Amino acid sequence: MKDQFYKYIQNLQDGITSKLEKVDGKATFQEDIWKRPEGGGGRTRVIENGDVFEKGGVNISAVHGPLPKSMQQYFGVDDVDFFACGLSLVIHPKSPMVPTVHANWRYFEMYDITGVIVDQWFGGGQDLTPYYLFDEDARHFHTICKRACDAHDSEFYPAYKKKCDEYFWNSHRNEARGVGGLFFDYCKASEEKTIEDWYRFVMEVGDSFLEAYVPIVERRKSMGHKERHRDWQEIRRGRYVEFNLVHDKGTLFGLKTNGRIESILMSLPPHVQWRYDHHPEKGSEEEKLIQVLQEPKEWV
Repeated sequence: MKDQFYKYIQNLQDGITSKLEKVDGKATFQEDIWKRPEGGGGRTRVIENGDVFEKGGVNISAVHGPLPKSMQQYFGVDDVDFFACGLSLVIHPKSPMVPTVHANWRYFEMYDITGVIVDQWFGGGQDLTPYYLFDEDARHFHTICKRACDAHDSEFYPAYKKKCDEYFWNSHRNEARGVGGLFFDYCKASEEKTIEDWYRFVMEVGDSFLEAYVPIVERRKSMGHKERHRDWQEIRRGRYVEFNLVHDKGTLFGLKTNGRIESILMSLPPHVQWRYDHHPEKGSEEEKLIQVLQEPKEWV
């Protein structure tokens, strides 16, 4: 399964980066191949200073070795070895009218001292972070998410949409990071679902990503905007940074397993503002966004 899934994310990375380069029309992805001293490595691809995308990364990795003590405590296990692979992406567009997007699809195995698999699971999701709220964009993104889920189980979308709203929640700000999408984790074999069933589901979601995001980019990338719109984008990006550094489990896992720091922090936007006690004007488009972030909506 690990070889099968790693091959899938290699091909998925190729497809996503190729399409995003075409959408941008100027910038291309720079590639770094890196190795982890304890075992494994990855392929990082970063795009910067494009006509559409200000900064973005589409990374794959496959790492293995003894599970660090800090993560043993987190998982509640003794000395075990692990294997983890996945694709993680974050795209920060230049225009404040185009939303930031994040996605991640991953697979994890744990082994006893004899090398026998004692646990394995899939996880992942995709979510949208707009700076100006266009309801039709949020509906489109969630519609594609729901379609991918419904192809496997009608209960997946409402459950994983709810988990996404709960996970990407900046509790210290009492607001969501964005308008959500899907979040699922610890998807294990059971009487109802085999590990192959979960693999097919994760592929379905991964394959849906470009259809969920690219039409929104194409619709918004040429919209006019002013400096005040850009200021608001940079203030909201500050909230994005706060979530990733304070709450995100993927960042924590990467830091505690000696992951490659440039790949872990590629999710951070290049230009950000933190203004003291900033509040949008009453009745403004900016306030409209905040209201939805404080009370997540059912989009489909």
